[in-house]
Amino acid sequence: MNATSLQFKENAHRAIEDEKLKKALGTMKVGFRQKRAAAVAKLPEFEDLRDTGRDLKNHVLENLDHYLTVFEERVKAEGGHVHWCRDAEEARQTILKICRDKGARTVTKGKSMIAEEIALNHFLEEKGIAPIETDLGEYIIQLRHEPPSHIIAPAIHVSKEAVADIFRETHKQYAADRPLSEPRQLLDEARDVLRGQFIQADVGITGANMLIAETGSTVIVTNEGNGDLTQLLPKTHVVLASIEKVVPTLDDACTILRLLARSATGQEMSSYTTFSTGPRRADDRDGPEEFHVVLIDNGRSGMLGTEFQEMLRCIRCAACMNHCPVYGAVGGHAYGWVYPGPMGSVLTPALIGIENSAPLPNASTLCGKCEEVCPMRIPLPRMLRHWREKEFERHLPPARLRQAFRFYAWIATRPKLWRWYTAAVARTLSIWGGKRGRIKSLPMAKPWTDARDMPAPEGETFMQRYKRQQKAGGKAA
Repeated sequence: MNATSLQFKENAHRAIEDEKLKKALGTMKVGFRQKRAAAVAKLPEFEDLRDTGRDLKNHVLENLDHYLTVFEERVKAEGGHVHWCRDAEEARQTILKICRDKGARTVTKGKSMIAEEIALNHFLEEKGIAPIETDLGEYIIQLRHEPPSHIIAPAIHVSKEAVADIFRETHKQYAADRPLSEPRQLLDEARDVLRGQFIQADVGITGANMLIAETGSTVIVTNEGNGDLTQLLPKTHVVLASIEKVVPTLDDACTILRLLARSATGQEMSSYTTFSTGPRRADDRDGPEEFHVVLIDNGRSGMLGTEFQEMLRCIRCAACMNHCPVYGAVGGHAYGWVYPGPMGSVLTPALIGIENSAPLPNASTLCGKCEEVCPMRIPLPRMLRHWREKEFERHLPPARLRQAFRFYAWIATRPKLWRWYTAAVARTLSIWGGKRGRIKSLPMAKPWTDARDMPAPEGETFMQRYKRQQKAGGKAA
């Protein structure tokens, strides 16, 4: 997908005015946050697990070449194939060749953010191969020709009425007057349509939550079972994974799994957690005849050894965006590329360049909630500040803003001058506001007390006293 991250402000303004989106985001914030909090409270060792997960991923990133090599060896030993791809184009061409070698006309897909990153669906369609998303949320937005707005709930912005409308428009094989007012009716219809696609597909493509070096296995987690049908029914299974997804052992994978579902959906474990190791064996009752793993760099290796390396610990749980006040106000599409929220505001500049995404690191209050809830303890606010520094160094902000920053930095490092300057500004604003009447527009006690449900202050307020003394020619106390 083409990035519109540079238009974040315009995108955000449109999102804020969207009442349907506002309602959907309100539901998301309550649901995800409460479920996560409840799941974490039931696991006393959760904070210790976060430390373990952080240390585990740090170890992997420091030895990434070793574990990827071991993973490749184990996949080949189990009868699979590994393809190394430097960028999106190499990955797309690799997948296209696999599909054409199998004469594939239809491809089923499990949910995969890396597939979104390399714009795989659009590419396959151009080459005459029909990609069918099988995750319900992904299927809905595919019909609507939209990108995901959330990394674990891609259609969270779509109401059930809108889903019913697109189903009526697309599924012409059913009666026009069929009832579609209930979620169960929508789910049953999608299941009925997708069952046929599962059976017809020549190739199944999934992502991977983890790659296990010890066994050459790939891991996916889903709540719908579509991932299992995608990789078991077609004759060829293709796994797309970015290089940082590798972990050393099965035990390490289980550690990450204990963090992942609790942080993402508030579950102890996802409904389906599937380990795949190589193609179908002679005595297996099902499974693909061929197993391919496409390993994608696409900018990750450039993050190693930099101040952004810790971003590669991300396990795509979406806890940061579920708790982010900015994401909660504007949703995912405003960010203009594949990865929204705080994690996207750090990862996107690393993958497509700060010159193509400069507004994103500034789309944050730096409240720190994202780091507080991140299961891998990624210091997102610190990295957002690093990107802001790089944006400034490359003269990407407007000239006036850069000049203002320079002036602020100069005066803020001189305490005496800073105190004199701020006092002078305060006096000037006081006089200017009183003479021009501008002070009347400033929100004071009433909005604050309304927002906090606090009782109104007794007696004369500061502003009332200020106005009275101004009329009398005196100064405010």
